[in-house]
Amino acid sequence: MIKILIADDHAIVRQGLRQVAAITPDLVCAGEARNGHEVIDKIQQEDFDILLLDLTMPGPSGIELIQRVRRDRPTLPILVLSMHSESQIAARVLKAGAAGYVTKDNEPETLIAAIRKVAGGGRYIDPQLAEKLVFDHEAAAQDPHELLSEREYQVLRMFAAGKSINEIADDLCLSAKTITTHKIRIMQKLNVRSNAELIRLALRHHVIE
Repeated sequence: MIKILIADDHAIVRQGLRQVAAITPDLVCAGEARNGHEVIDKIQQEDFDILLLDLTMPGPSGIELIQRVRRDRPTLPILVLSMHSESQIAARVLKAGAAGYVTKDNEPETLIAAIRKVAGGGRYIDPQLAEKLVFDHEAAAQDPHELLSEREYQVLRMFAAGKSINEIADDLCLSAKTITTHKIRIMQKLNVRSNAELIRLALRHHVIE
């Protein structure tokens, strides 16, 4: 039996994942977490066979949370289940230590196959992204956003998506001053001088789609 820790801040998503596990003989939902802090608490208190992780949650999340889990529980496989279909994000997630990446628009059968493979020690890449990752790898290595830290990349994505400094600060539980500092560093690293240039660059390099 594969014991799954489901981590997602949306109750309806967790319910759907519980139902998938309930009708699959070798899967069981052994725990749930609504934010990054609960993920950390759960993995320290209980043993699981796999962490099914949403990429964006309150508290520690994304790359930061993956790296934290890898430090605390290096043998716990992480399968990211995300709404983001950009190959750059998948590549960063895998580089950070996740064993697999699946987008939420897949059929349950795809997710079940991914869970089984990752829990068994393998790796799994969303079929929709696998080919793109291969062909985009060389070009992506040359993209300007590769110069950014994980936090800076996260801020860039949110800014390019139209969020204000204050909105980004609220989402990341940081001060507006800290987000402003990140933005200044991003613009310096990417050699852009205006918000419009920054957004154009983000769109050109598919930081958002």
